[in-house]
Amino acid sequence: MNIEPSQLLLSLFECAVEEALPQGHIAPYLPEDTTGKAVVIGAGKAAASMAAELEAVWQGELEGVVVTRYGHTTPCKTIEVIEAAHPVPDTAGKEVGERILSLVSGLTDKDVVICLMSGGGSALLSLPAPGISLSTKQAINKALLKSGAAIDEMNCVRKHLSAIKGGRLAKAVFPAKLISLAISDVPGDDPSVIASGPTVADPTTRFEALAILERYQIDISPEVFSWLNNPESETVKEGDACLDNSEFHIIATPQSVLEASAKKAESLGIPAHILSDCMEGEAKDVAKVHAALAKQIAKYNQPFSAPCVLISGGETTVTVTGNGRGGRNSEFLLSLFNELKGHAQIYALAADTDGIDGVEDNAGALITPSSFQQSQVLGLKAQDFLDNNDGYHFFSHLNGLVTTGPTLTNVNDFRAILILPS
Repeated sequence: MNIEPSQLLLSLFECAVEEALPQGHIAPYLPEDTTGKAVVIGAGKAAASMAAELEAVWQGELEGVVVTRYGHTTPCKTIEVIEAAHPVPDTAGKEVGERILSLVSGLTDKDVVICLMSGGGSALLSLPAPGISLSTKQAINKALLKSGAAIDEMNCVRKHLSAIKGGRLAKAVFPAKLISLAISDVPGDDPSVIASGPTVADPTTRFEALAILERYQIDISPEVFSWLNNPESETVKEGDACLDNSEFHIIATPQSVLEASAKKAESLGIPAHILSDCMEGEAKDVAKVHAALAKQIAKYNQPFSAPCVLISGGETTVTVTGNGRGGRNSEFLLSLFNELKGHAQIYALAADTDGIDGVEDNAGALITPSSFQQSQVLGLKAQDFLDNNDGYHFFSHLNGLVTTGPTLTNVNDFRAILILPS
């Protein structure tokens, strides 16, 4: 291996991000004739970069508006880019939702609408259902984020409390031609889960939404309870006529970036093994499984031989019990660190491909065998920081944070664990 271990891991993460960018991925899914006019709408952390790429490859006239997270914008010529809050929605997201519905209302079957969706779109495109206030949705969203609920569970609730998600945007666009292009950030690449599926059928029900809120003991107002018990709160289902003139394409996935990173590792002489593109569960528990596997390889060369790199994706969760800072990737790596305790053969990186771990300014973090000795010198106890959900400050003390800034894409978590021979 002709590259320093930390640099190898960083290069694999950079490769993953590059593969997830929309450049080169949009044109193959457009109609043969792109000389006409199209209305463009969209939401997500990659919405602005997707819009810019669409402008670069579309030959005709484009107009419209997309919404992205604050700080995730990129210049566009004719498509307006608006910034809003994530992961908890704000009034900017509500207002752009109203604008998008207004923009697509009244179109005919001669019109073409291109919808650009990516991770984060669920919070960014937040238009509450009738009778439900934005503050109510914000409170439920915050509670779900702290509860440890899986992304599909959170999206089920979001869809049934929305005037735009769960296929309702497709209903507003109909009868115009609708082309949805998406960058997947969800386990399994389910179109109904990406950005809460505003342009596709939704298999979940309002009764499931109620059950999820009860399961995680989320307090709800009488208005929310009444709405979810109203048949009007049900989302668009398979077979609805509003989907007849609609198509949906995923242009980048977690699996595609893992494959690109694995290919990169092997080009550098390190065998790569993709564990899964859809790992879920508590971040600290998923880390324990990864640590056990890495130690088995280091000691016994089972089930793989060292040197090798283990690559995985997906979206873990964190049940917040402390008052610290950090997202699920720093939580994962802190738990991994606690299990490895400076293992001499193992290096690891965990980062979010959008460049933002939770709500912090880092993408994730990186550890080396020397990180453990450094923490001992500084008197840092990993378990204490883990108990306080404070991975950000722990790795900040070790200069282990990985900081990229917004990457303008999002296929969720990326983890790479390098095991060297003894």
